[in-house]
Amino acid sequence: MTSAQVLICEGCEIGTSLDVPALVSLMTSHPGVAACRAVPCLCNDAGLRVLDDCLAPEPDAVVIGACSPRVHVRRLSTEGHPGHRIERVNLREFVAWSHPPRDEDTQLLAEDCLRMGVARAVRAACPRSESQPVERRLLVVGGGPTGIAAALGAARAGYGVLLVEREAELGGWLRQWRWRLPSRPPFRELETVDLPGVLGELASEPSISVRVNARVRKITGAPGQFDVELDVGGECVTERVGAIVQATGFQPYDATRLPHLGYGRSANIVTNVEFEQLLAAGKLPTSAGDQVARRIAFVQCAGSRDPEHLAHCSSVCCRVTLKQALLVRELDPEVEAYVLARDLRAAGLHEAFYRRAQEDPGISFLTTEVTRVQTSDTGSLVVEMKPGPFGSTAELEVDLVVLAMGMVPVAVDGEVLRQLRDTNSPSPPEGTLDARGAGSPGSQTPILHLGYRQGPDLPDLRGGFPDSRFVCFPYETRRTGIYAAGCARAPNDVEACRGDGEGAALKAIQAIEATATGTAVHPRWGDQTVPRFALQRCTQCKRCTEECPFGTLDEDDKGTPLLNLSRCRRCGICLGACPERVISFADYSIDVVSSMIQAVHVPDEFEEKPRILVILCENDAYPALDLAGFHRRQHSAFIRTVGVRCLGSVNVVWIADALAHGFDGVLLLGCKAGEDTQCHFVRGSDLMQTRTENVRQKLEQLALEEERVRVEHVALSEYLAVPELIDDFVRTIEELGMNPFKGA
Repeated sequence: MTSAQVLICEGCEIGTSLDVPALVSLMTSHPGVAACRAVPCLCNDAGLRVLDDCLAPEPDAVVIGACSPRVHVRRLSTEGHPGHRIERVNLREFVAWSHPPRDEDTQLLAEDCLRMGVARAVRAACPRSESQPVERRLLVVGGGPTGIAAALGAARAGYGVLLVEREAELGGWLRQWRWRLPSRPPFRELETVDLPGVLGELASEPSISVRVNARVRKITGAPGQFDVELDVGGECVTERVGAIVQATGFQPYDATRLPHLGYGRSANIVTNVEFEQLLAAGKLPTSAGDQVARRIAFVQCAGSRDPEHLAHCSSVCCRVTLKQALLVRELDPEVEAYVLARDLRAAGLHEAFYRRAQEDPGISFLTTEVTRVQTSDTGSLVVEMKPGPFGSTAELEVDLVVLAMGMVPVAVDGEVLRQLRDTNSPSPPEGTLDARGAGSPGSQTPILHLGYRQGPDLPDLRGGFPDSRFVCFPYETRRTGIYAAGCARAPNDVEACRGDGEGAALKAIQAIEATATGTAVHPRWGDQTVPRFALQRCTQCKRCTEECPFGTLDEDDKGTPLLNLSRCRRCGICLGACPERVISFADYSIDVVSSMIQAVHVPDEFEEKPRILVILCENDAYPALDLAGFHRRQHSAFIRTVGVRCLGSVNVVWIADALAHGFDGVLLLGCKAGEDTQCHFVRGSDLMQTRTENVRQKLEQLALEEERVRVEHVALSEYLAVPELIDDFVRTIEELGMNPFKGA
């Protein structure tokens, strides 16, 4: 245990809202505090000199009571002072800006915040990163436009690349196409596919090694040192890489699964992929009797946006239809093209391209939904559509029907497509294990063949796409150092795939360099802590290995967890899962958080001042409450907050400690859970929801109301609602009355 120096900033209304001299006096006599002083403004040059003076002596902890720790991150840091720690206490947004000034409860809140900050500072240790040897080389799986862009991007950044393609040639779908969507202003003209030029660029990079007719047999190891076994033309080849980009592309949804659209019953019903191949050959499509098709219907969302098939929008289909309709009109101005869609989506910068198609008098757009395609007595095709506003069934007679098929990743096999159609359910949860301890079987066609306890490939949630949390962390998967890009990640056009490939390559490079310095990647970027396991107390319950979302832990034959350090995201979910409390981080442990809880002064029941512990996930909930304070939104001063890495890292012992210490209620705020989860660590919020069932059982045993513990999920954008959510819980506790164990 160390001692701490405390600095209290008086700026930003802290000095006018709080009795700072009283706080200084309190902290000066507080156990574990070496010295305390007030500073008029800590973030200006004079204040920074004071901070430097505190950091100059022997390594020690400094507690700063000032603005939010999300502000002045670099300025108020230990940069240049290795071995020291700074603990930030939020006296501005959480106290001065969100509570009445010079109020007794506001002052008591500030006192407890400082006590908790000191408790954490003296209990936590200074994290030290552990550098590791790394291979500064990327494995790129897939030689289409995404994989080629990833390889070129990494090579130009100075990294080696091993590019693996299962076919005999590179290029993917580009080998079958002549035209692609516009990528330059004014986004009205199609562009030719220049595959030879792209392959020439690839060949000019000496750091790129290409293996065609090759497949991955097995990948073992962890970021920085992945060992890859390849099957190259029947020969086994072993390589080592530091990170991986999966760019294995897409396959069209199986049109035979849509019997109402008639595919397979007539040669004049084709998919958009087949139609593209005809256009690439410069041929006009023909109808029955080898006559040129003059009337062509393009049926949108064939399989996409359909809960019975693919729930997702395949994004690029509408724009491909616009391209194909314009190409057909250029080949033969007599052709009539009919685009049948519920609505048409020109994603990205292609609104002008959509407008160009609208300007063509030979292209008609009908807002409708196709119910059936059948053959007439004359051999033509009849497209039936849902009844119009007046109840009549609409029909369209055409020579050819083009189905805009939805897109699914190559990794998804037929069994999953059947499941998607029959149940519209996601892949089984990663924690669902078979008798061998492997991931749920039959979920994918293996591509990477990972030697992970939790399965051989990238886990997915919807539609077979890796669960990559697009909005927060594009390209991220649940396997650290392995990134999905292009149509393996989400439906994309060629230009977006190229950007995806380059972005994923940069993320892979970041993972390599972070591993080299022993620090974490997103979202806890730069975290130097690592989990420690007191295995002498481990009972081999396997909860940590099963609940880790990232495949960090393997296990031996007895079930003892085996840590793969560079796979770890430092979320702490293993800490929350462990019933024996054997897992800890240098600055985040059962003991550290429990000491913060126990540092709070809890009034006795006669003072009628309840104390509510609010546990805040650092990713959405803490910033949301922070923003509420920034906007001067008031909330109850009876709460005491603890920030945690993830709601899934909350060990139920903290809730028990809080109730035993006299807290009257515990409110846990985490990221959105459920189907539309926004949890930065994939399933932490869901796990906490499950664990609170155990808490409720414990409350029943103690004859305490289950309403005293509540889990809520908030998004950062909902910050204005957070104060009301807190106040509502406080009202609930006030109605229940004080904790009967208070003072026991």
